[in-house]
Amino acid sequence: MTTQPEPSGRALLVGVLAVQGDVREHVAALERCGATVRRVRRPEELDGLDGLVVPGGESTTIDRLSRIFGLHEPVRALVAGGLPVYGSCAGMIQLADRILDGHAEQQTFGGIDMTVRRNAFGRQVDSFEADLVVPALREPQRPFPAVFIRAPLVEEHSPGVEVVARVGEAVVAVRQGNLLATSFHPEVSGDDRVHQLFLDLCREHRGAAAEQVPTAS
Repeated sequence: MTTQPEPSGRALLVGVLAVQGDVREHVAALERCGATVRRVRRPEELDGLDGLVVPGGESTTIDRLSRIFGLHEPVRALVAGGLPVYGSCAGMIQLADRILDGHAEQQTFGGIDMTVRRNAFGRQVDSFEADLVVPALREPQRPFPAVFIRAPLVEEHSPGVEVVARVGEAVVAVRQGNLLATSFHPEVSGDDRVHQLFLDLCREHRGAAAEQVPTAS
């Protein structure tokens, strides 16, 4: 894949929450798309990011370790402040305001006004692939090869949440403002278009932020 230089001359700096899950695969996909990637394990590593990815893995473990490492509240604050954040599978659960079938003490970063059901498609042995029509992607006429592994789904969402993709009637990808979430794992599909879409959000956000910075008189 050929990447184009950023207009600012600086590559986008995107963090991948690296407490648990398929961190390496997201890092590789983002780097193929031309981003500079930082693995985030400590609160100070959130500084200066243009965007953040919350990977797939085990949502209860990601939640617990994020709180142990002091990342939970800083990430919640960044989400509330408008930083572009993308969550895949367990990351979708972490971006949901409400979850079903979660553990009693499970917390999320929130931000997307939706209710997500954990493991809605079944156990690991029920994993499957599906070709999705995703109009928001580049080359929308080309189906996206989505990989579902113990995947959640969106049970309900507010009118302010945009449905990005479905499997049948099931909502499996959504966007609300600068937040993007998929119940599938694009990082293992060999198709980087979902990561490109997320980087487009990061690029737009960085450009808008730069326009608001006052110039010296």
